[in-house]
Amino acid sequence: MSFSTPEKLKHLKTQIISYLCVVILAFTMITCGERDSQNQRSGSGGGPGGLRGWGESGRQAVSVEVSPVSTSSISDRITSFGTIKARDVITIIPQISNRITHIYADLGDSVQQGDILARIYDVPYRDALEQARAQLRQSRVALNRDSTTFERQKLLYEREAISTSEFEEVQSAFESSRAQYESARAALTQSRENLQNAEIRSPVDGVVLNRTISVGDLARTGEPVFEVANLTGYETRLFLPMQDWEAVRIGLPVEMHLSNREDIAAEGEVSRVSPQLNPGTGLGEVVVSLTNKAPFVRQGALVEAHITLVTHDNTVVIPRSSMIEQIDTYINPETNTVEIQRNYVAFVAVGDSVAEERQLELGLEHGEQVEVLSGLEEDESLIITGQRNLSDGERIRISDRERNREPEQRLGEATEGEQRAGYNRAQGSRRSAQGRSGGNQ
Repeated sequence: MSFSTPEKLKHLKTQIISYLCVVILAFTMITCGERDSQNQRSGSGGGPGGLRGWGESGRQAVSVEVSPVSTSSISDRITSFGTIKARDVITIIPQISNRITHIYADLGDSVQQGDILARIYDVPYRDALEQARAQLRQSRVALNRDSTTFERQKLLYEREAISTSEFEEVQSAFESSRAQYESARAALTQSRENLQNAEIRSPVDGVVLNRTISVGDLARTGEPVFEVANLTGYETRLFLPMQDWEAVRIGLPVEMHLSNREDIAAEGEVSRVSPQLNPGTGLGEVVVSLTNKAPFVRQGALVEAHITLVTHDNTVVIPRSSMIEQIDTYINPETNTVEIQRNYVAFVAVGDSVAEERQLELGLEHGEQVEVLSGLEEDESLIITGQRNLSDGERIRISDRERNREPEQRLGEATEGEQRAGYNRAQGSRRSAQGRSGGNQ
């Protein structure tokens, strides 16, 4: 049979397509055979060749760890940062002006009420005091003289021995002497006070926070020279966002920690709450008065303050890591917007072999601890690791108990390696029997 050139090409194409179909069919059969062989080796199907510890669905029991559900206390807290300060800081301003001659207190010194902090040059004020005393003595002599004269002239005037004008002149001299005496006495008081003000004293018990003068400086009236913190109390001021600021109430307890210490550095309570937000920052000011502090807490220390809003006692508390968050999105038909709904679930071990899913209703949260209002009961076995690979009703194996089981408790239970070796031996025997059967045929 002879073909033309176009027919030859057509015949050749048909043969090539046939060969390709045969190759593809053979490759498909080989691939399916290998997959079946892998499935048999992995024990899928749960048949006689399957391994112990594998579920009916073909999945191995998931290794998990559990912890008993317990109750404890949990608090809702607001955290902020503030600086420890004295409740009252007194600024000391000199009442007279002159050169500083002595300094008796420095930064950080503890002082008592009335202690001398500095001394001002006082010679002019001592001279003024002596002059005021002399002026007072002179005024007293003049007053005594004019007083005696006034009494005599008053008797004569009552007897009509002198004229009215003469009596009024004597009376005027007496009034003038008495006014001069009172003025001299006031000047003496002022001079004595000026001399006392030459000694700058602390008005309260406290500690020196600041000193702005040195020996030789000119102390001027109206310019501060010392700042003394009153030791009657300490406080810290916190600035909170509006949501937290609205939740704070006077009298709430506060715990404070230093950044380099884990123990409680100070305790206090909310004593004042600003009635308005700061227009520049949008924050509300809260004043915390310290009721107790450790000796290492000093003024100016930066503390982390925790305001306790509410505390729940004897409630179920679990670690946050044991929960699974489920996020669902749906379209709100009223607003035609996509909204997110969050649900939380956990798994508990039932009979040490099955995982049961629980829907959780959460309450307070504090750090890594979460309150569970419903969904869990005390002393249930909460799965804390491996729960993200679980589904409701799935088989589990509690790993920590498996590790602690006695050897005699594990008699008759082959390890996974032993099970796989037995499975391979069974498969090899089955193939050998099939080979012999085929040879006999």
